[in-house]
Amino acid sequence: MHSSSDNREAIETVHELIKEIEIAMLTTVSEKGLVSRPMKTQDVEFDGDLWFLTKKDTGKFHELLRNSQVNIAYAGKSFVSIRGKAELVESTEKLKQFWSPAYEKFLETHVDDPNLILIKVEAETAEYWDIGNKFKMVKFLFRRLLGKNTEGTEINRIVELK
Repeated sequence: MHSSSDNREAIETVHELIKEIEIAMLTTVSEKGLVSRPMKTQDVEFDGDLWFLTKKDTGKFHELLRNSQVNIAYAGKSFVSIRGKAELVESTEKLKQFWSPAYEKFLETHVDDPNLILIKVEAETAEYWDIGNKFKMVKFLFRRLLGKNTEGTEINRIVELK
């Protein structure tokens, strides 16, 4: 069992690793198998939940109605894979909070479109590869080259977020 301070630390670490990565790959389960697509993560402080905006007339909407298990992958200075449970949220207030004029062109719609919906992902577990930290990376590579155990280099970790 993880303490709440371990949980907070894990959430803060994941937040630091993903905060400047604008686009994530959201993976859902379709009738034919796994499907990944690029999604813009909403600019909010990561507290264990991730938010995305979509339309109800999309494949991902219908896939989430059938199976709420998702994975979100981030790639930038670090790599982060987050497993969680998605919830479809209809909230005009939240939509307006996240809305930007870029969505009008990108989604070809407006903020009051009843076809818009939010996807809230409650993150359960994250695995990350912190390759942006040069000291950790050098330590990892040095130990690997010497044929030593790379445990403790913390380049790659799995953390429970719930």
